[in-house]
Amino acid sequence: MPDSSTGSTARPSRRTVLAATAGVTTALAAGGTVHAATGAPRHDDRKLRALISRMTLEEKVGQLFVTRVYGHSATDPDQADIDANLAELGVRTAAELLAKYRVGGIIYFAWAHNTRAPHQIADLSNGIQKASLGLPRGLPVLISTDQEHGIVARVGEPATLFPAAMAVGAGGSRSDARALGRIAGAELRAMGIRQNYSPVADVNVNPANPVIGVRSFGSDPEAVAGLVAAEVKGYESSRVASTAKHFPGHGDTVDDSHAKLPYIHHTRAQWEELDAPPFRAAIAAGIDSIMTAHIVVPALDDSEDPATLSRPILTGILREELGYDGVVVTDSLGMEGVRTKYGDDRVPVLALEAGVDQLLNPPSLDVAWNAVLDAVRGGELTEERLDESILRVLRLKARLGLFDDPYVSHGGVDRTVGTRAHLAAADRITERTTTLLVNEGGLLPLSRRRHPKLLVVGADPASPSGTTGPPTGVLAGALTELGFTATALSTGTAPSAATIAKAVAAAGDADAVVVGTYNVGAASAQKTLVEHLLATGKPVVAVAIRNPYDVAHLPGVAAYVASYSWTDVELRAAARVIAGKVNPRGTLPVPVQRADDPATALYPVGHGLRF
Repeated sequence: MPDSSTGSTARPSRRTVLAATAGVTTALAAGGTVHAATGAPRHDDRKLRALISRMTLEEKVGQLFVTRVYGHSATDPDQADIDANLAELGVRTAAELLAKYRVGGIIYFAWAHNTRAPHQIADLSNGIQKASLGLPRGLPVLISTDQEHGIVARVGEPATLFPAAMAVGAGGSRSDARALGRIAGAELRAMGIRQNYSPVADVNVNPANPVIGVRSFGSDPEAVAGLVAAEVKGYESSRVASTAKHFPGHGDTVDDSHAKLPYIHHTRAQWEELDAPPFRAAIAAGIDSIMTAHIVVPALDDSEDPATLSRPILTGILREELGYDGVVVTDSLGMEGVRTKYGDDRVPVLALEAGVDQLLNPPSLDVAWNAVLDAVRGGELTEERLDESILRVLRLKARLGLFDDPYVSHGGVDRTVGTRAHLAAADRITERTTTLLVNEGGLLPLSRRRHPKLLVVGADPASPSGTTGPPTGVLAGALTELGFTATALSTGTAPSAATIAKAVAAAGDADAVVVGTYNVGAASAQKTLVEHLLATGKPVVAVAIRNPYDVAHLPGVAAYVASYSWTDVELRAAARVIAGKVNPRGTLPVPVQRADDPATALYPVGHGLRF
């Protein structure tokens, strides 16, 4: 393969863009129509097929892959990122990656140092496009990320951050879900990211689900379906591809597919009732891509292959029964759920045989890329099968405008990312999601006259990109801005006896205590912490900073608020509720079961108090 090109990542002129795609844009645009939802040009499949026919087999295989790459720059990353790229990918830079493997997509991660700041992200995106377009038959790259918001966000401030999906479910507003997609999509597009792996379409019917939880809109299939469709429409309006995940539904697992292969034992009828509606709604809304789940659903495929590798599920159900002809992308191929049964060389081949179009983030790109190449040369896969998927991928790139102009500018970033209007919209949406579960004796709102000094303690889990510091510090800071004198004391997710004693001593100087809880269970040390704080006689307000189920294990708390995540925007909204600046308007999108009788609901779907 040819060497990579290097050079400036400044935004090229439109003339340069058209020259770089010599013949491609003109040929594709000829005879095209207009996409009804977005107004974007639809390109003639005949032109796309002609383009595919001129591609080498190696180029075709590359178009099927979406991979990570380390570094803030396409051509000049830091030395540590060069070392990581050499160790994992066998190349030094993103430009070299594109030259060697001709990958069709690149996924951004914060931990890969791709998303430091909006201008940097835009420059990286431009550098990737320039490197790819400079190659023979250069094609634009589909750049993607996981920007679900809430606890999964790869791009942090100053971009606009929204609440978790379950919080949006608590708000219940399809208009808000659509606005979230529109604003989030516009900001991602301004930075050169055209595909977002969101929304989560899983229906979280299992409180013990370790991987979905607040990433889901809720437990009611029809409510989830409506919010998924609305968010998809929002992304469509910004010409960013959204992705419904994780098909056929990851909401009723007790295992995390990152670490093992989960089983879902729904009958076919249960799947139709519980899991299918959000995906049907996403398809009806024009979803651009659907992500597979590394789960086994015996009622849908008795081979016990994970859905990612299941032809009965991906082709039989998704393609043929649900009528979906858009892009199907795997969940990360580095997850153990898809690696437990087959080797890394077999997984990408089996995924393509099942009906997948994009192979996401294999643990070894070289192994996976060569495995697909060998499968075609050996006759296991045909070039015609590859061409089907490449056509879908190129259709998507064309619809997103990547053949017309794949570049972005600093000016576009400044006009779009983290604007005052976008941030205000995020705050308004979030205020409508905060849910008051318990308020005995009218403890909330707290009074600055009766409770001027507050102690804020609790769990400080690892921070997602939507945070500026530990949750206790952010919450204390927000309450201080609202007129209280709030002191933060981190007690962690598993406080020791010494830490609990320190918190109890600190409570002696406070007029009330606010405690953040994170996934409290029957034997949790956080439960012991709350019990000791209650024993001081000081008013205790608890805030569930992740799953709302915690309240079932803390029966003595007089006031309980669910924020659904510990990002800044959600904690600030919780603080405004605690201080009485806004009336809580959220209602539970999932039931909270009794701790001593899980078959009985302590608080049903729709529960939520007002002042």
